[in-house]
Amino acid sequence: MKKVIWSLFLLLSVNMGCGKFNGELFAQKKNVSKAKNLSLMETPDFKAAREAIAPALKDSTTANSPMTWYVAGLIGYKENEAFFKQQVLGKKIDFVLKGKAIVESIDYLKKAYELDQNQFDKKGKKIKPKYDSEIQTMFKEYFDDQNNLFSYAAVLFDENKDYKGALSVFETYLNIPYLPFMKDVVKMDTTYVKVKYYTALAARNAENWEKAIEIHEDMKDDGYQTSFVYQLLYEEYVQMKDTVNFLKVLEEGFQKMPEEPWFIQNLINYYITNNLIDKSKVYITKAIEISPDVAVYHYVKAKIDEVENNFVAAKAAYNKTIELDPKYADAYNGIGVLILDEGQKILDEASYKSDKEFNVAKKKANEVFKTAIEYFLKASELNPEEMTYKRNLRMLYYRLQMSKELEAIEKELGY
Repeated sequence: MKKVIWSLFLLLSVNMGCGKFNGELFAQKKNVSKAKNLSLMETPDFKAAREAIAPALKDSTTANSPMTWYVAGLIGYKENEAFFKQQVLGKKIDFVLKGKAIVESIDYLKKAYELDQNQFDKKGKKIKPKYDSEIQTMFKEYFDDQNNLFSYAAVLFDENKDYKGALSVFETYLNIPYLPFMKDVVKMDTTYVKVKYYTALAARNAENWEKAIEIHEDMKDDGYQTSFVYQLLYEEYVQMKDTVNFLKVLEEGFQKMPEEPWFIQNLINYYITNNLIDKSKVYITKAIEISPDVAVYHYVKAKIDEVENNFVAAKAAYNKTIELDPKYADAYNGIGVLILDEGQKILDEASYKSDKEFNVAKKKANEVFKTAIEYFLKASELNPEEMTYKRNLRMLYYRLQMSKELEAIEKELGY
């Protein structure tokens, strides 16, 4: 008798357990259905739809169902669609809320796809995926229409100055073509490359130098803003104090774009600053061989010649610069400075001689100094905003006791 009672107790326990499970399953399926209906109504209630789907995403009876996650993704998709319809009608919309709906949708739909690929029946046979096509369509829309992720990231970047947030959204966009179900569905065209560029800018503004470097290194052969990409990459390696790589970027940039003086100038500046004159000479020689008619290269050569105290060669290089570019203000200033040095040398050599000899030397030096005036005047005329040229003139006018000119230049300088 006891055995019969015990068997009945076990049977009842199993039935009660199954009943509880089936009840919970029914309740959560009802929630999923409710959430779907709320998001598809003519006047959707997305808040209520999210509240309905939330327990189904966590409950063990529905958490592994692709349909649960698909519906969760559908809510954000339909909300984004609703925002877009308002935008088309000329209504003001919240681009941040619109963007958040997209990102939420993407996260849920990726989970739905993953689960949909791994469903099996009771016999262990794989069930054919149900949501492939719909998920692909949604992702393609998110990728192709710039009103979606691109606009959201742009608002975060430009208006909110939320660079970390913008970086995350831009990266979400960039990752879409690499999702397994999006292969050959979307095309990585020029827009894609532009988004890479903006993503790197967001990383820079967020001071995520490693990410900016990663993107710019990947962009070097994309053919988009190549010169600027190299320049930004150089700055990023400087931020990381990575001398080996920032020199490598400058060298690559020079080899790829010898017509761009920025690279050779920074290379030579580094070598001169670090007293590696021979290396700077090698690069400027190469630059002039490749592009003999680029004025700035001759200007840089003049600076190197000055460092080596080869003033005759320096003056010749400055003159060549002016010949190639008559509006090169710094070259005129460079010649003026050489003349100042020449005059000062005459005075220095006479400093320990007799007063009579020194006075003769002073007169000779002043005649030399006078010839520098025209060069500083020309430089100032070409670039009136540069105060260095005016200060050189002031020094000359003071030395030569040209009071009228001195008063005028001091007025310009604000003295």
